[in-house]
Amino acid sequence: PGICGFNCTVCAQKIDKRAVALSIEGSECKQIQRLAKTVTEISMRDLFKALTKNPVFVSAEKAGCHSTCCVPTAILKAAEVVLGMALTSEVMIKFEP
Repeated sequence: PGICGFNCTVCAQKIDKRAVALSIEGSECKQIQRLAKTVTEISMRDLFKALTKNPVFVSAEKAGCHSTCCVPTAILKAAEVVLGMALTSEVMIKFEP
C-alpha cells in the first residue's frame, strides 16, 4: 500500500489465451472496494489501450481512486503475468531522504 496503509490482494486467473478473470480482495479502502466490483475481467486487447481508454484506469477514476494509487497498475501487471506477457517481479517505489 501507499501512505493510506490499505493492503489488498489482486488475484488473476487465465480464462483463455486472451482473457483474465480478476478479483481484488482484502482492502478496507472504499474506493478499491468499488473498483473490485467493476473490474472482474480484462482482455489482452485492453492491456494495450491508452491510459484514458484503459478499462482499469477508467474504472479506477469512476471509483474515486487517488491518481497515484498503485492498485490499478498492479491489476494490469497481474493480467500481463497470467497471460505470459511479463515475468513475475517485485515492484517498488522507494523514496530516499
